[in-house]
Amino acid sequence: MTPTRDWLRALPKAELHLHLEGSLEPEMMFELAARNGVALPFASVEEIRAAYRFDKLDDFLAIYYQGMSVLLTRRDFRDLTHAYLRRAHADGVRHVEVFFDPQGHTARGVPFATVIEGITQGLAEGERDFGISSRLILCFLRHLSEREAFETLDAARPHLSHIAGVGLDSSELGHPPSKFTRVFAAARELGLRVVAHAGEEGPPAYVAEALDLLHIERLDHGNRAMEDQTLVARLRDSGMTLTVCPLSNLRLCVVKDIAQHPLRAMLRAGLRVTVNSDDPAYFGGYVLDNYMAMIEALGLDREDVLRLVANSLQGSFLPAPKIAELLAQLHDLGRTG
Repeated sequence: MTPTRDWLRALPKAELHLHLEGSLEPEMMFELAARNGVALPFASVEEIRAAYRFDKLDDFLAIYYQGMSVLLTRRDFRDLTHAYLRRAHADGVRHVEVFFDPQGHTARGVPFATVIEGITQGLAEGERDFGISSRLILCFLRHLSEREAFETLDAARPHLSHIAGVGLDSSELGHPPSKFTRVFAAARELGLRVVAHAGEEGPPAYVAEALDLLHIERLDHGNRAMEDQTLVARLRDSGMTLTVCPLSNLRLCVVKDIAQHPLRAMLRAGLRVTVNSDDPAYFGGYVLDNYMAMIEALGLDREDVLRLVANSLQGSFLPAPKIAELLAQLHDLGRTG
């Protein structure tokens, strides 16, 4: 039986690849711009959406950083976080592991404390209001220097009780994981979990570097690992979780057609692949939209979907008893409806 949206919505899902700043919908962008007196180069919500035409990752990043300009106060970051969690709740998400880009804010003069205090307030209120648990992951912008990454890690030290891990995002080509080997070693020494974007636009060698040099616990994207069968076997045998983002891959031209997406091949290769929304305000879909796109384009059945959802729970940084609890709920709900 083909999975339905209502059946899928009821399943207890985790989202493991979500850039908080990428959930800034145009309507909220205008609202915050008016609140903070920020001039936008767009006259309407429709004009913003019309600008979301990307040929590659860097095209998206230019407007992504421009959108950040409206985020200035603790209230702004709280409102953004709570709005995302409200939307995730509507999709049946039970746990989120949220990326944030502090360097995109501190470079504009917004204090690190303002950013993280607003986000953590939003996460706490989201758990209260929607029952969604969370982990927060600080991402280093890979187009910036190692020195700047170390400065950001130092700025995070007073707030480590709120930060579960570090990641690596932004422009991939020309900025291999090896550039940040020492920063990731320092983060691991602080007890932080480590993940990294690799193999989205960058070659399979970047995935190998993330494994060998950064010692990542989770691989974000990883599509191009499929070009190297030795690497595929390594990812499978190690049980590495891949946080794949189908609609993002389509909008950034990582795949030319959604029917060509490698997710089905990843499943068949035995990889622990998950479905996520990445930057949903820019890429036209939240997590449920991404699942449905894969079901419709690749002909996934219920067993495929249950495996994807289970992978999202097993690949999370939740404690083992909580994962077991959610997997039991998934087992019960997945056989009904």
